[in-house]
Amino acid sequence: MSAAQAYLMAAMPDASLFNFPPTNEPTPLSPAPVAVSFMRPFNIPDNIYQAALDPKVPLTIAALYAVTAKALNKFNASRNKKPWAMSQTRPFFAFVVFHNVLLAVYSAWTFWGMLSGMRRSIPSSTQMGRIWNEGLNYYGWIFYLSKFYEVLDTFIILAKGKFSSTLQTYHHAGAMLCMWAGMRYMSAPIWVFVLVNSFIHALMYTYYTLTAFSIRVPMVIKRTLTTMQITQFIVGATYAILHSFVTYVAPITVTKIATEAIELPAAPADAAMPTATGALDSLKKFIFGSAALDSVASGAVKESALITETSYVAQPCISTANETFAIWLNVLYLAPLTYLFVSFFIASYVKRSTANSKIPGKTNRRLSNVTLAEKAGWDAARGIEREVYGGENMVNGHANGHIEAIEEADEPASTKTNGRARRKA
Repeated sequence: MSAAQAYLMAAMPDASLFNFPPTNEPTPLSPAPVAVSFMRPFNIPDNIYQAALDPKVPLTIAALYAVTAKALNKFNASRNKKPWAMSQTRPFFAFVVFHNVLLAVYSAWTFWGMLSGMRRSIPSSTQMGRIWNEGLNYYGWIFYLSKFYEVLDTFIILAKGKFSSTLQTYHHAGAMLCMWAGMRYMSAPIWVFVLVNSFIHALMYTYYTLTAFSIRVPMVIKRTLTTMQITQFIVGATYAILHSFVTYVAPITVTKIATEAIELPAAPADAAMPTATGALDSLKKFIFGSAALDSVASGAVKESALITETSYVAQPCISTANETFAIWLNVLYLAPLTYLFVSFFIASYVKRSTANSKIPGKTNRRLSNVTLAEKAGWDAARGIEREVYGGENMVNGHANGHIEAIEEADEPASTKTNGRARRKA
């Protein structure tokens, strides 16, 4: 068995890991300075790195964002959801495009940087902190700050006279706190959110950019993107929570020097010690200490040998209360989103099963349960996407007619008859 091998086993997390509130230790390790390049265009000063991870930063910004969003919701309600004058201008449209392009490019850059870091980490995964030092500390920190900028999504929706839903406000505010916890307490599982979410955001904001120019995107791409947005909640939360139930069983090898006494004939008391023997005694004393000379004087020497002993030690994957706090905060944050998705799915399936049990037309044929379930899934995904991300409300600074056209075209092909898509129930 190789000493580098480690095995995983399932185990319940120790109750001592669930302590709240978290402590201030350890201090997060900032990325070491490196030569400037495209993938590392700047180095982050340690004082700035640490200051941004002060808990007062995300708590203050998240609270201000939530209060502002709700206040502007009331403002829009008092105006009967009339778009703000600025939302009808060309500068606003230019801002929407710039915002989406910026986030698309940034997200793609983060994804590639994290992917490269993971490639370097996996071959040396036995080294503690490898993922953190190979890029998570750098790209994860910037990704955390990007969550503050993303609240402009809500501003775009509000400027068009729309409402920011409670779930959308919860989504943006919660993302700030969850990314803060993962980075502040150097919780390795946070890498999955940085990697996967940046990839999906790169596609999502590219889609929003294209739609802003009224470029029609194939529905198969739209459906795939929406599904990916929802799947990341479930897969990400599941992956993160599993870390608390995993224990490594790793071998620890210890090498010892064993000695065995060998009797030698006693030298005559008056015999002179040869020069070579004196040199050997000096060497033995250097290596083994004065005990070696005592053995010679007593007529015995100790022959040495290396003995290797291997023992096995169980170490939980998540070994600190702070890491546990970061993981479970993310899980609890994602739970309502997952619940809403399932609720949308069930409601949509029941609704579709009742309303669409028959398709009007010449054949009057019955839809299969598979088709109904597939359609319900898309309806559920679209519903939660609109709640969490604002849907197409943020893609165009001008007209809403294009939005309605996209929603109408979202009908699965299996429900179309006589060459026309039926309107959604």
